[in-house]
Amino acid sequence: MSETVVLAYSGGLDTSVAVPWLRETQGHEVVTLTVDVGGGVDAAAVQARALAGGARRAIVVDARAAFVTDYIWPALQAGSLYQGQYPLATALARPLIARLLVEAAHEADATLVAHGCTGKGNDQVRFDVAVAALDPALRVIAPMRVGMGMTRDEELAYARERGIDVASGPSSPFSVDVNLWGRSIEAGVLEDPWTVPPAAAYEWTVDPADAPRTTREVVIGFEEGVPVSIDGELLDGVTLVERLNAEAGGYGIGRIDHVEDRLIGIKSREIYEAPGAVVLHAAHAALEGLTLSRELLAYKRSVGDRLATLAYDGLWFSELGVALRAFVTHTQRYVTGEVRMRFMPGTASVAGRRSPHSLYDIGLATYDAGDRFDHASAVGFIALWGLPVRTQAAARGSGVDGTTTLLDELGADRLDAGSLTGAAR
Repeated sequence: MSETVVLAYSGGLDTSVAVPWLRETQGHEVVTLTVDVGGGVDAAAVQARALAGGARRAIVVDARAAFVTDYIWPALQAGSLYQGQYPLATALARPLIARLLVEAAHEADATLVAHGCTGKGNDQVRFDVAVAALDPALRVIAPMRVGMGMTRDEELAYARERGIDVASGPSSPFSVDVNLWGRSIEAGVLEDPWTVPPAAAYEWTVDPADAPRTTREVVIGFEEGVPVSIDGELLDGVTLVERLNAEAGGYGIGRIDHVEDRLIGIKSREIYEAPGAVVLHAAHAALEGLTLSRELLAYKRSVGDRLATLAYDGLWFSELGVALRAFVTHTQRYVTGEVRMRFMPGTASVAGRRSPHSLYDIGLATYDAGDRFDHASAVGFIALWGLPVRTQAAARGSGVDGTTTLLDELGADRLDAGSLTGAAR
């Protein structure tokens, strides 16, 4: 009896060929699963292509809202940017797709799930590990990693022989993955980290040199760390991100050129377009700076970095990931308010922020009239704060090396008052 496999199906050439290949060479019944996370899915066309390739069933699910609520917002609340730059667009979508793969496998009584990843990238790890975390009894196969091994021309011929309608035009010079949170572009001329990315690599962002010269201000509202409005208009998460992608992208905001460390141990030059993500991360960080204490901010930054690495490495469903996200959720109780962002060519900057839970006290911060800070108390505070270093210096010296003073090394010009002439005085 043949086993059923649920294939993560994009509808592109590789996965379209994988459907008949899995049936003919592996003897599997195939169910395809296509997940719309904002990359643009023609459901009817995708399902027709999958069934034409021999799939027993073709499932399409619009998961954009779940993607935003359960993956994008938690990563934003954490401030998670892989290696300080990448907003994790592709990495965040993989655990969602893996969960839906597992659920589809249970529905179809499948013992296998499959994906179209190669053996060189991060996605294979993300899918395999996420599936194992959700149902360790399921086996994962990857035709592109082991077995299928066709060139593009061979895949096209294979598809035509089986009546599968796939695009046969020239292939893209880049490898691109797209979802609501960003575009990831690699390969081709981009593999040389010295090469300037060509204009053809970009679709969501205009060249900053061609962006409007007039500035645009946008006010983003947050409730407990979640963006909920633009310029006072309440919006659902999908619409909010799409609008910021369009408006910020129109200013050339959101281009990221990053040489990153892949999980498998190689460096990779990646180009990202993430206008909405770049704006929202900057706005969220500004609001946290107003509402969270210094100690919490410092510790939370380390948590955000750790969560970014976990997401990148395919460990979203690990116990550590679950626990750290629970911590982040707790930190967001007072991250409510508005941030005014200013759009200029290629740049989004914070122009103002306010919150009903602000820890900023004008009476303590001002140097003008109304200053309520007790300046005299600083003397005792400094004496106690500096006590350890004063004790250290008394016992062990200043710790400054050198036989000459820095004044002498810098050639200080010394002029005594008595050396001035009467006229000079």
